[in-house]
Amino acid sequence: MDPNAIKEELRLFQSTLLQDGLKELLNENKFVDCTLKVGDRSFPCHRLIMAACSPYFREIFFTEDGKEVENTKEVVLDDVNPSILDMIIQYLYSAEIDLTDDNVQDIIAVANRFQIPSVFTVCVNYLQKKLSMGNCLAIFRMGLVISCPRLAVAARNYIADRFEFLYKEEEFLQLAAHELFAIIGGDSLNVEKEELVFEAVMSWVRHDKERIKVLKDAFNCIRFRLLPEKYFKDRVETDEIIKADPELQKTIQVVRDAFKGKLPEKSKKEGEEGAGKEGGEDEDSLFPGFLNDNRRHGMYARDFIVMINDTAAVAYDVGENECFLVAMSEQVPRNHVSLASQKNQLYIIGGLFVDEDNKDVPLQCYFYLLDPLTSDWVALPPMPSPRCLFSIGESDNLLFAVAGKDLQTNESLDTVMCYDVESMKWIETKKLPLKIHGHAVVSHKGMVYCIGGKTDDNKALNKMFAYNHKQSEWRELAAMKTPRAMFGAVVHNGKILVAGGVNEDGLTASCEAYDFSTNNVNVKFLVFFLFYFVSFFLIFWHFLSHFCNILSCSCCFLPCLSDFCHVFVILFLTSIISGVICLIFCLVFFFYRGQTGRKNTHSSLLCAFRQTRKWN
Repeated sequence: MDPNAIKEELRLFQSTLLQDGLKELLNENKFVDCTLKVGDRSFPCHRLIMAACSPYFREIFFTEDGKEVENTKEVVLDDVNPSILDMIIQYLYSAEIDLTDDNVQDIIAVANRFQIPSVFTVCVNYLQKKLSMGNCLAIFRMGLVISCPRLAVAARNYIADRFEFLYKEEEFLQLAAHELFAIIGGDSLNVEKEELVFEAVMSWVRHDKERIKVLKDAFNCIRFRLLPEKYFKDRVETDEIIKADPELQKTIQVVRDAFKGKLPEKSKKEGEEGAGKEGGEDEDSLFPGFLNDNRRHGMYARDFIVMINDTAAVAYDVGENECFLVAMSEQVPRNHVSLASQKNQLYIIGGLFVDEDNKDVPLQCYFYLLDPLTSDWVALPPMPSPRCLFSIGESDNLLFAVAGKDLQTNESLDTVMCYDVESMKWIETKKLPLKIHGHAVVSHKGMVYCIGGKTDDNKALNKMFAYNHKQSEWRELAAMKTPRAMFGAVVHNGKILVAGGVNEDGLTASCEAYDFSTNNVNVKFLVFFLFYFVSFFLIFWHFLSHFCNILSCSCCFLPCLSDFCHVFVILFLTSIISGVICLIFCLVFFFYRGQTGRKNTHSSLLCAFRQTRKWN
């Protein structure tokens, strides 16, 4: 057996015996030689124990040469919560303490004040394990206040990893200048674009106009050379706060020159002085922080294809042709629906899960978010309407669970559930025009597109609907050539691509593409108005040349009219005749085109104008 292991076992055994003995002495009030008094409450204890656990009490009870200080049998402590002090004393004797989110801040403050490292360390460990999106900023600030680098660094790293989701929080805007600089000044900031850092700083400044005074210092944490030059000209140079400050304008000019390849020269003395400064400058840096062009941690991100089942989530690196484990997923139900949001957050919703031990428990539509930093699935509020065979889309900070099958009635649904990412609440929104399941949903530029699917009579559809959340409206668009359900769909290079699926004829291997940039309505209107204006000008020219003489000869009242009235009558009659001729021509043209074209295409002028784009 390992000798070190034997020593550790003996040490733990002796520590346990000693701890139990001390607790017994306190409970039986034996050899007690000191009382800590807080208000009207008194806490008996042993001076030797308190001195051994705290340098603060060691100075109270003993001199530097080890002699006891007289008149220390009762020590009065001010501004202390009695219940908190009682918990700390009990921990010193028993190594047991009940930490909660409500009391840990008070306990660590008292432990810090009275220099009790054992309790302080326990609280730090607890807070590190409890770091979350909701408390990380508060814990970071606490770590700085109590001068605990370990806690402050852990919280700062947590914030830096999730900066894209935290910089809009109200608590972020409350940060002091030195707190903000500590977060955004380093390479570890997890942002894909430096634009986000600039916007975060400017939002922080606008929250309190007094912060304009420290904006120059904040500039040292923004790496302007990582900004696109167009963004710098359009957003940075034109900002009113920056334009109004002469000192900031000097910085902007230096950055302008840097974009042109003209970097400032610094003397050796200036370089040495600048090396010791804070604000994002590296020790070996030759330039101020705002000229730093080192990429941030998040700028090395790569694209992966993530495959998830009820066992594990595996990522495939297309560039390296490698697979690796992302997270275990035993808690993820089978047949779930997944979504990779525009902010690179991976959600899964729903799935089939039956509690075999208690089948009377109401069905739930589970909802998880993958934390890529910890490889854990974070549980979110379940969807109120349990369903399967549905699909998810997104718009802004909203997720939409569209249609599907009810898990209890096994009937198709037309309801659409909306989840607000910021408020973390579900609400029901505008229903889909049809009850379907097995469809596909994609998102593009704030619009949610629902494609294909099946009805309860097992009929595959080729329809497509677009949802505008701001207008709360579903609109039918051009239909696919092939009806299909249970197929794949993705948006790529400005097109919706669909592949595979099933229909009444069985499996289909066909693929189709829907081009957002091809607008058939515009083409048809161009054709219509082209015919209209050609007809208009031909008829107008003819009437202008001959119609006045004809009318003046046949109508007795026209000779009294002015030349202006003649022209007005000609224009009025010309527009009516041209419109009628053009309408008849277009009706015949589009009707013939619809009859000779493929099935489910435009068969009338009205349908032609209603359908906006087509599938290829």
